[in-house]
Amino acid sequence: MTDQLAALSPGSTIGILGGGQLGRMLALAAARLDLRTLTYGTGAEDPAGQVSTRHIHAPYDDDAALARFGASCDAITYEWESIPVRAVEIAGAGRTVAPNLTALRTAQDRLLEKRFLSELPGVSVAPFRDASGTIDALRRAVAEIGLPCVAKTRRGGYDGKGQAMIRTAADIAAAWETLGGHALIVEGFVDFTREASIVCARGQDGEVCAYPLTENVHRDHILHTSTAPAAPSVHGGDDGRPGDIARTIADALDYVGVIGVELFDTAEGWVVNEIAPRVHNSGHWTQDAGCTDQFEQHIRAVAGWPLGDCRPAWPVRMTNLIGEDAADWPTLARDPSARLHLYGKTEARPGRKMGHVNRRSG
Repeated sequence: MTDQLAALSPGSTIGILGGGQLGRMLALAAARLDLRTLTYGTGAEDPAGQVSTRHIHAPYDDDAALARFGASCDAITYEWESIPVRAVEIAGAGRTVAPNLTALRTAQDRLLEKRFLSELPGVSVAPFRDASGTIDALRRAVAEIGLPCVAKTRRGGYDGKGQAMIRTAADIAAAWETLGGHALIVEGFVDFTREASIVCARGQDGEVCAYPLTENVHRDHILHTSTAPAAPSVHGGDDGRPGDIARTIADALDYVGVIGVELFDTAEGWVVNEIAPRVHNSGHWTQDAGCTDQFEQHIRAVAGWPLGDCRPAWPVRMTNLIGEDAADWPTLARDPSARLHLYGKTEARPGRKMGHVNRRSG
């Protein structure tokens, strides 16, 4: 178990590596608790830097800037799993870093992640094989997994990027052409009824608090809506399993903070797709659910405070605002049922998450 450290007092500074919207919402949550935030990102106008107490604008390979950042913080966290491990090591030297580097390393590599998950009791994953190196390695992995399957880059990739569906043997060459410059993993195709997730928090003392199951709908590989609490599985008999799975994963990682666990609901039970060692897009609904939201929960855990209440007072549906969707803010602002959250991004590119809106769904 993580050593129990003294809780940070109000006025302490939490460093957040990453300047995007997740860092922004973490900084806003910290301010409510009178905790200062120092954010670190590569842009002078980063969304997180617009609202944090202070912001450092520098590359992730600037060792001196990272060291200055770390020296100004009482504890350090990060907003997404693609932050370079070395940057976290330099910034976090001699300080509390949560989530820990084991969680970060595991989530950054799909092969390591799948191996870790497959060894946990009660946790199921799709069959997988390492397919790195050559097109022949990819062919062997596909032959062992069977068709259909999915080739994915081991590192990077999100919102459908970095992967290719392989339905026939003829698709292997195209997949290699698209992804062959990267280390690859092949995963078996999962026949699922729906996609879901569990957002779970674990404190420094090992206390675990899981939010209710969330049902997720994607459009063009990007999360469109998240609805919680989700309806029970149509396959029945396992309503408590997702929470148990999340707890098993968090405990095995000796995790501190909020973690997102993405799941497939299948006739054979729950299958874990991947984990995210951070606050999660499918947990944004918690901001307007009448409970402690995921951002405050993460800050509480990192600061060594008691976890808040994970039980929503009412159901909520979150809808992402992608690209030009955010231009409809005047209509959304007039809608009494809508709770609008915008991210401070100036350029609305196609596929870019610009904000989200929460509505009570019941």
